[in-house]
Parts: sequence; structure tokens; C-alpha cells
Amino acid sequence: MMLRLAYPAVLFLWIPIALWFAWRVTRRPVAITYSQAGRLARRVGAVSRLVGRIPLFLRMGALILLVVVAARPQLYNISREIQSPGVDIMLCLDTSGSMRAMDFTLDGEPVTRLTAVKKVVSEFIEKRTMDRIGIVVFGTEAFTQSPLTLDKGLLLDLVKRMDIGMAGDKTSIGTAIALCGKRLKDLEAKSKIIILLTDGRQTVEGLNPTEAAEAVSALDIKVYTIGMGGTGTAPFPVRTPFGTRMVRQRVELDEDTLTKVAHIGAGKYFRAAETERLGEIYDIIDRQEKTEVKVKEFFHFRELYLYFLIPALLLVAAEIVLRTTLVRTIP
Repeated sequence: MMLRLAYPAVLFLWIPIALWFAWRVTRRPVAITYSQAGRLARRVGAVSRLVGRIPLFLRMGALILLVVVAARPQLYNISREIQSPGVDIMLCLDTSGSMRAMDFTLDGEPVTRLTAVKKVVSEFIEKRTMDRIGIVVFGTEAFTQSPLTLDKGLLLDLVKRMDIGMAGDKTSIGTAIALCGKRLKDLEAKSKIIILLTDGRQTVEGLNPTEAAEAVSALDIKVYTIGMGGTGTAPFPVRTPFGTRMVRQRVELDEDTLTKVAHIGAGKYFRAAETERLGEIYDIIDRQEKTEVKVKEFFHFRELYLYFLIPALLLVAAEIVLRTTLVRTIP
């Protein structure tokens, strides 16, 4: 609940009221000619003078409150009705052993590929405030880390908890795509999307990536693919009796397959060789798959003028009573 004035400009009336009050306080009081006025003045003390001004203060208070009444103080709240066609997005993230490669940087420091992915994916989730997002992680196997949800706090926490090798050290891309499609197939949404991110090629026998892409494409699901890292060799941390050392190992990124998967899925293939480029790719996808959101706002008001009008009337009544009884002006 918030407080507001419907007509705040009315409060400027306090200025002439203040000027009138200053004039009434400083002007000479009404008087009559009397030969013994000096003797009467000595009988009137400071308390009597103050009592004589009480009706003036009461009228001043009543006028201030009546100006507030005219400004219409209100308590209000806002309710919103959000109408969104909705985009359902499954993030399909590689957590295989090759994600240990430390050829990405954050704040000038080398980090593993998965660390870079977690940062960029978290930023992407925070931007898609109106869309349902789910997460599938894969390695040797694939499993759903989170079904589609609007709970961005939950998703961010799950991304933070992702670890290399949590689904095995090998790479099963086809199974991961199929699992994402299973999560999306029966849902009614304007757009259904899979964003596949991997740094390798399929190393597990079974459903191959292109077959999985054809299956999800038949369900009207779009597929974007992101190939992470480069080809050739990359630095990997290796524990030795003398501490952790960096050893360069060969990595294989199957760009041909990822390009075919994106083409079959009516999406696009991106190549990310550094952290900044990975962030740019997610920004491009974010712009291409924008959600149209319509918001209707409803304002609910509660009038508060009675809380000021009743005290103002009581002050007026008190002034009238005092002027006709205890504080009478003659003539």
C-alpha cells in the first residue's frame, strides 16, 4: 500500500493560510476606549493572553486539515495482469570431462569452460523473466536438472551447483537433445527452443545428434547449437605429486554435426572460443527469441479524507464553543 494525494497542488493554499495567521497574530487586538485601561492590562497575565488566542489556533488547525481534505489523500495499490505468449526454453549443457579445459578467462583469470558457461547462462536466465526455462545436463548420460519453471532463483542455484563430470566424462549429445524434446513436446507455447552447448563430439554409442534433431524438429521445436572452445589442444589441470600442473591435451569439436543439428532444428550454429563471445551469443539468441509481454495495471484506491475532515469539524466546533463561553469578544 502506498500513500498519494489526488490533487497535491491544493496544498499551496497553505501559503495564504500561513500569511493570514501571521497577520492575525501580529495585528493589534480589537479594543475599546476606557479611562482605566492601564489597571485592566495589569490584571491580564500571560496565561490569559494565551487562552484568548486558543480559538485562533483552532481555526488555523481546521483550515490546514480542510486543505488536506481538498487534496484527497488516498491509499492505493497496483495489481498487474501479465499476458505473455510465452517461450519455453530448455538449456542443454555439457558437463563432460572436457569442460575442465582452462582456455577461457573471467576478470583476467583463466577458468574452466564450465565456469565460463555458468556465468553466461546465469545472466541469460536473469534476462528471460517471463519465460519458462528448464535445464538438462549431459555427459556419458543425460538427465533433467530442472523441468521448465518460472522460478529463476531455483534455476540460478542449480546452475551454481553444476559440476564437471556430474553426468559422466563422455559426451552423449543425441540423448540430451531427445530428453529436451521430451520435456517440450506436450507443452502449449508460442515458441519452444533448445539451446545446446557442448565442447566436443558424440563419444557414446546410441542415438546420434542429427537423428535426435530430426525428431524434435518434427515436434516444432527450434534448436540453437553453440560449439565451445577450439580445435587442437587446450590446457587441462592435472594433479601430480608436485601439485597441479597444466598439461595440453587434444580436444575435438564436431562443428559439422552441430551445424547440421542447428539447420535441421531451424536454428543457428554459433562458435564461442572465449568468454566474451559466449556472452554475445546468448545476447543474440535473447534478441531473436524475444517474448511479447502485455501488462495491464489496475489501481485500487481507499479514500482517507474522513480522517482529516472529522478532526477539522471538531476543531471548528471547539472554536465556536470557546468563543461563545470562555473566550468571548466584547463587543
